[in-house]
Amino acid sequence: MDMLNESRLTSLLHKALRARQSFINPEHTSAFRLFNGFYEGEPDLVVDVYGSTLVLFSYSEDGQASLLLTQLARDVLLEALPWIKCVISKYHGAEDTDLRMGNITFGSLPQTQISENGVNYAIDLMMNQDASFYLDTRNLRRWLIEQTAGLEILNTFAYTGSLGVAALAGGAANVVQMDRNQKFLELARRSAMLNRLDLGKMKLTVVDFFVGIGQLKQKGRLFDLVILDPPFFSITDKGKVDQVEESARLINKVRPLVRDGGSIVAINNALFLSGDEYMRSLAMLGQAGYVKVEEVILVPGDITGFEETVENQPPSNPAPFNHPTKIAVLRIKRKS
Repeated sequence: MDMLNESRLTSLLHKALRARQSFINPEHTSAFRLFNGFYEGEPDLVVDVYGSTLVLFSYSEDGQASLLLTQLARDVLLEALPWIKCVISKYHGAEDTDLRMGNITFGSLPQTQISENGVNYAIDLMMNQDASFYLDTRNLRRWLIEQTAGLEILNTFAYTGSLGVAALAGGAANVVQMDRNQKFLELARRSAMLNRLDLGKMKLTVVDFFVGIGQLKQKGRLFDLVILDPPFFSITDKGKVDQVEESARLINKVRPLVRDGGSIVAINNALFLSGDEYMRSLAMLGQAGYVKVEEVILVPGDITGFEETVENQPPSNPAPFNHPTKIAVLRIKRKS
C-alpha cells in the first residue's frame, strides 16, 4: 500500500468515525459499524466495534495486501480510540480457517457481551467468520421488543438467537429458536441469562430448517409471529435456500405455522436482488389475499453509511428499503 493510499484510508476512517460519534456510549458497551468500506471508499475493509473490542474484516484476496490494510486501520483507530482494549482481524480471503475466524492483533481478551436498546447480548467474536451478532438487524430487534408482548414466536435460522432474545425481552409469551448448530444457540441461552429472562419460555431446537418446519406442522403448532432470516444461499440434503430465486418459496414454507392475523418477518440479504424485485415477489404472494406487506424496517445508518461518507452505491437499488438487507413485515390471513 503506497503513501497515497495510506493517506486516503486514514482520511476515510476519520471521516467515518466523526459521523458515528453518537454511537459511542461512555460505558463502551454498544456495538456498531464504524466503517463500511463497501460504501465508504475502501471495498476490502469493514470495521465493527463491539464494546471495547475492534473487529477488522478484510475482503482482499491478496494476503500481503490484506495484512497491510488491517495493520494500518488498526493503528489509525487505536490512536483515535484509546479506550479500545482488543483488536481482532479477520481475513475472509484466507485459506486458513483460523485466519478467517480471526486473530487477536492487539490486547488479549475480546468483549463477551454488548448492550443494545436496554438488552444485553452474549457474543463470541471468534466463533465464526462473522462476529456472531448481526448489526444490520438492530432496528428489527428494537421492533421486536416493542411489538411482541404476549406473542408466541418462532425464530427460524436463529443463529445466535439475538432476534428471539429481543422478543423475549419484549415480553413474548414463548420463543422457539431453531438452528442447525447447537454451539450458536448456546449464545442465545447466555443472552437470556444476562437479562435474567425466564429460560422456561425459550426453547432451543437444534434441527435443519426443513425438518424442523415439517415437525412443527405435524404437531399442529401455530405461532403469532415467525421470523425468517435465512442465509443468502445454502444446500443440505434436506433442502435448498436461495435468497435470489426462491425467497417466496421459504415464506410459503412457514405460512402454515402462522395464526390467522399473525405475521412473518421476512429478511432477504441478496446483494444483487433489487428492492423492487423483492417487493414484486412479495406482491405476487399476496395476489390471493392471504399475504400483505404491512411494514418495511430500515437498516440503521452506521450500516448504510451517511450522506457525508458514502462514495459508492450497492449494485442493485434497494428502494423502498435502504440497504440490500431487506426486512419486510407480512400480515398473514389463513385460508378457511
